[in-house]
Amino acid sequence: MSSPVAIAVSGGIDSMTAAWLLKAQGRSPMGIHFTTGYESAKGFGGNTGEAIGRRLGIPVTTVDIAGPFRARVVDYFADTYARGQTPNPCMVCNQRIKFDLILETALGMGASHLATGHYARCATGTRGHFRLSRGIDPEKDQSYFLARLDQRALSRAMFPLGAMTKVQVRALAANQGLSPVFSGESQDVCFIPRGGYGAFLHSRAGFTANPGPIVDTNGNVLGRHRGLPFYTVGQRRGLDCPASQPYYVVRLELEKNRLVIGFKKEIMSSGCRVSHVRWTDREIDAPTDVAVQIRYRGPASAALLTPTGNGRATVRFHSPLEAVTPGQAAVFYRGDEVLGSGWIKEALPADQ
Repeated sequence: MSSPVAIAVSGGIDSMTAAWLLKAQGRSPMGIHFTTGYESAKGFGGNTGEAIGRRLGIPVTTVDIAGPFRARVVDYFADTYARGQTPNPCMVCNQRIKFDLILETALGMGASHLATGHYARCATGTRGHFRLSRGIDPEKDQSYFLARLDQRALSRAMFPLGAMTKVQVRALAANQGLSPVFSGESQDVCFIPRGGYGAFLHSRAGFTANPGPIVDTNGNVLGRHRGLPFYTVGQRRGLDCPASQPYYVVRLELEKNRLVIGFKKEIMSSGCRVSHVRWTDREIDAPTDVAVQIRYRGPASAALLTPTGNGRATVRFHSPLEAVTPGQAAVFYRGDEVLGSGWIKEALPADQ
């Protein structure tokens, strides 16, 4: 008999279908539904775990992780904005909550693995190590958000939906009579209420966002911004600076509290410097050709990755990319395989 597998179940159709697939494989899934204290932000909550268990016919344990979630994800989110960068909370949550805290919970319950409803694939390579790869559905692939997972996490990870498309998942769910506990796709940050992240940041004790000048790349003052945390590189809307062509946010200058804007050509970059590089398998220690993805919905672009020591690297794009955003993750691929990732510290000008 196969060892039991735990599955993180949110109540959405993806995790419920993944749980059904595990049952069909005879894996005796045990559900784990975790609550963060922010469920009301997206209009769900209550006895979601119990409802999931009844619909799937599996035991579901509800785990309250409000404290760790606030410390590891929400505080990170606010602190990153306060530093003039744009956070990536889903990536941090996958590494530090799902495949750390929830994984440990699963192992403590006697499970051999933790499954999730992510569209990604994990398989054993030729050396017995574990390889993380894109899901086969290019519209739903979520390997980008899992790129901080290391070998320990990957050795315990299962992604039942990785070889399916979203269309197939919906069809299977309909055929099996699976209905989500709450409807709709999860598109936004789960802990941000309907008022948006600006209102959320304002509500946090001690948070400040001071207005300051908007300048062009030559230093000419063009207007006033309402606080740097409310802008991100590449942003076009909300600048209120009329010109012959659209302005975009080029960078945030925290020390001078200046928002620097420019035209489309001025948000192009030849590369970026990254820090806290984390490899899914073997460390790359020499210049290597990769495909780099600098945002979840962005394409992977050809680049040269050069490690520079102490968890840092320089990435040189073969062709300039727009809106390279400090605080976001650069994920390195070889084909469909994830090699690793790093946090973008700064963009390199297109003329360098």
